[in-house]
Formats: sequence, C-alpha cells, structure tokens
Amino acid sequence: MRLGAARFVGYFFILPYLIFLALFLAYPLGFAVWMSFYEYFFAAPGAVVERPFIGLENYRNLLEDETFRTTIGNILVFIAVNVPLTVVLALVLGAALNAKLPGQAFFRTSYYLPYVTASVAVVAVWGYLFFGDGLVNRILGGLAPEPSWLVNEFWAMIVISLLVTWKQLGYYVLLYLAALQNVPRQLYEAAEVDGAGTFGKFWNVTVPGLRPVTLLVVILSTIIGANLFTEPYLLTNGGGPVDQTLSPVLYMYQRGIEQADAGYAAAIGVTLSVIVLLVAAVQRFALERG
Repeated sequence: MRLGAARFVGYFFILPYLIFLALFLAYPLGFAVWMSFYEYFFAAPGAVVERPFIGLENYRNLLEDETFRTTIGNILVFIAVNVPLTVVLALVLGAALNAKLPGQAFFRTSYYLPYVTASVAVVAVWGYLFFGDGLVNRILGGLAPEPSWLVNEFWAMIVISLLVTWKQLGYYVLLYLAALQNVPRQLYEAAEVDGAGTFGKFWNVTVPGLRPVTLLVVILSTIIGANLFTEPYLLTNGGGPVDQTLSPVLYMYQRGIEQADAGYAAAIGVTLSVIVLLVAAVQRFALERG
C-alpha cells in the first residue's frame, strides 16, 4: 500500500510536466502529421472551409521539390561546420576555464554572454562586421571576397555557421564545465605520475571522461542547427544568395505562412523531424562505438 501511495505521489509531481508535454509537444506534433495529409490552409476563426484529404501527395511533391533538396544540402553544410567547431571549442574552453586562472569568472561570463543576448542584436552586430562595407572588409581590403561574405554563394552559409557557433558556445562550455567536476582528480594524478604532460592528461583523461557530454553536445547542436531560422532570415534576406542559406525551417515558414500552404509546410516539418532523428541516432551510435 505504501508503495502504491508513493507511486501516486510521484505521478502527481510529474503531472504538470506531462500536461506541458501533451499540450506543447505531443498535440502540435500530432496535428502537424494530420495536416500533412490534407490540402490544409489557415482560415479566419469560425470560418467553415473545405480542406480535402490528399493522402501522401504533399510528401510526393516534397520528394520532387528541388528547393527542399537545396535546403537539406544547406543545413548539412551548416552542421558540418558548426557541430565539429562547437565540440572542439567548447571542450577546449571548458577545460581551460576549469583551471584556476586569473580572471576566471570574467572569462566564464564573457563566453556565456552571447548565448543570453537576443538573436536580433547579435545578428545586427554580425551584419555590421560582414556586410559589403563592414568592418571585416575594411580590415581585409583587397583580400575580402567578391561578392562580399553574405551575398557570396560559398561564404554566406559558413559565416552564418560561425555566427551560431559563437552565439551558442557559452551554453556548451557550461555543460563541459559541469561535467568536468565529475572527472576524478585521481585520474589526473595517476596520469601525472606516469609522466603525462598537460596535453597528455587532456587527451587521455579529460576527453574520455567527457564522452557522454560530448554525445549530448553533438546531438543538441545538430538539433539546434536543423532549426536554423533567425540568422538567414535577417542576414541574407530570407535565404539568399540563390537559396544558398535557405534552411528547411525557413522554407517551411515561406510555404506555410507567406504562401498559405500549411499542409505542405507540415509535410516539410514532419520530414525534417524524421531526418534529424535519424542523424542523431547515427551520431549516437558512432560516438558510443568510437
């Protein structure tokens, strides 16, 4: 009886979170899947409109959609730049900031500050740096690319990847800092007795000890990257040049809101969710096996 009562109390405490998940995750996801099978569009509240069932037509059209394939390629480029750079920089900075260095609190705050700064403000700063007459071009002079960074088909997505890496870095550094507290000091002492230097201790003790957190960072940065929206929307005028920074989420917004094709936009969202889950599963398998 006591066990049953304790279980009931446990369910009572997690009930608010379950309600939150049901209302803001399960229901919207289920509704999006349902929408994707219809010629769905938004109408005025209370209006009765016909939204015919079209089965898999949205998904068939999506497979033939060259723009959607371009967005997937763009986000793969973004992830290929952002994820490895995020892992390496966050791991190195986390290890460095865990040491007792002068100004440690200042540097910890400095790296975390961009993460809590509004994205619009950060984008404005990077626009000032990388627009055609921006600070970076003035410094580089004749070495600056032509056309400039954010209207250059090669450099535009790379610049956006660097921006997101810089903005999100503080959060991942914080994860590594927290995990470093659980790495036994005895392992470092044993490595030092065996003659390991600073790099040896980092490579043989810190990196293996933080593998679970590294897996978490890889998966989180992949999911966040797949949801890229604000930066290309503001920096490259909605995905330019020539759709080279158009992300799937931005394309979903264009089709669903700007072009009033919510059913097709829902199919994009469902497909993107499946792709992200598959990529995250592959990443987890590779890191756990490695």
